Amino acid sequence: MPKYQQFKLPDVGEGLTEADVAEWRVAVGDTVDVNQVIVEIETAKSLVELPVPWAGVVTELLAREGETVAVGTPIVVVDVDPGGPAADDGAPAAASTSGNVLVGSGTKEGSTARRRRRTVPAGGAPAAQDPSAAPGVPEVPAAPAAPPARAEGTPPANRPEVSPVVLAKPPVRKLAKDLGVDLSAVAATGPGGIVTREDLLAHAKRSEAEELATYPGDDKPWLADGVVSANGRQTRVPVRSVRRRTAEAMVSSAFTAPHVTVFHTVDVTRSMKLVARLKEDRAFSDVRVTPLLLAAKALLLAVRRHPEINASWDDEAQEIVYKHYINLGIAAATPRGLVVPNVKDAHRLDLHELATAIAELTATARAGRTTPRDMTDGTVTITNVGVFGIDTGTPILNPGESAILAFGAIRQQPWVHKGKVKPRWVTQLALSFDHRLVDGELGARVLADVARVLENPDMGLVWS
Repeated sequence: MPKYQQFKLPDVGEGLTEADVAEWRVAVGDTVDVNQVIVEIETAKSLVELPVPWAGVVTELLAREGETVAVGTPIVVVDVDPGGPAADDGAPAAASTSGNVLVGSGTKEGSTARRRRRTVPAGGAPAAQDPSAAPGVPEVPAAPAAPPARAEGTPPANRPEVSPVVLAKPPVRKLAKDLGVDLSAVAATGPGGIVTREDLLAHAKRSEAEELATYPGDDKPWLADGVVSANGRQTRVPVRSVRRRTAEAMVSSAFTAPHVTVFHTVDVTRSMKLVARLKEDRAFSDVRVTPLLLAAKALLLAVRRHPEINASWDDEAQEIVYKHYINLGIAAATPRGLVVPNVKDAHRLDLHELATAIAELTATARAGRTTPRDMTDGTVTITNVGVFGIDTGTPILNPGESAILAFGAIRQQPWVHKGKVKPRWVTQLALSFDHRLVDGELGARVLADVARVLENPDMGLVWS
């Protein structure tokens, strides 16, 4: 008559709470002997072979290879009396009372309790337990029926699918933990698919953070006050100074003013020709003439034609403040971060004076000598994203302003000019504005006027 014993995962003497089933050495249907190694488990420290404390037939494997099992959880069922005939009264039963047996220990000979085997009469009712059975030894009830057969390699019913186990020796596991490497991501080359130390180190080498790009004169000042992480892959730098102020201003602007952006692609061939002529003009020999200078002048002219865009929203007073002056902000990338100083009363300056003011302002900003006065009371801003080869963008408003113009890269492109496709110098403009102050029509008109001046710089003379 079948008699089933469940072998539970033991604590192998390391204060173990759980272990992975690394490899089964038996399959369902195999006959096993006492102290035969049936499974190899993997702990945090080592691989351990576990023996079975009984002889019999394996009827069920309750854990799959790679599965993590808690100590005390049954992992295998063994029929310790497969198909055995009913024993006579007084016949010994060879069942162990312990499942937590390690290699080499097993169940000692003679330690098995002797008790009378229950017999089943012809009527099917079990015989009463023999009162002469050894005291203190629990009766092991017989299972009502053998568990249904399961195809080898299929998981037990209602048990989740698990990933294959990652095999690695304890020192390799410790090193992986120290390096912060997930062993399941490492390609194994060791015998039997085990991850070797060399596999781990090669993977860690490939995963190292690449050195960040640097530029001439860049001494990484943004890392100077940082704290490097233990693995060297991160540096944490406190947010201070310009970066903090920029972040606060941009967040405030983005979540306070409802931004709208309109775009325009412009043929600036004539502007490029004007830049070339001005560079040869002796009156401009002491200043730097660039396409940005003409874009800035075009923006000033457009704002003068549409002064209602030159305003700010006073949320506290619930008022719109219209400015009768234009302080033109110039977004400048500096070693300390993005700053936006502004040219005071830029609407009063001619082209040469504007070129001089922009040059002085950007030079001061890059030298880190911009004063608070230079940074306050801006009314409208221009940002030159084209200097980085960028076509256009959706710029965020400088706080307190209602509009910002992004000036994109100028490229030679095929363009229909006077009915024919010709190579022309083309750029893209993007104007973001505060929709509380500026309606779509007004924003579009301002951008169209900027484009008209860049397409035909002579318009600047008409509107000045």
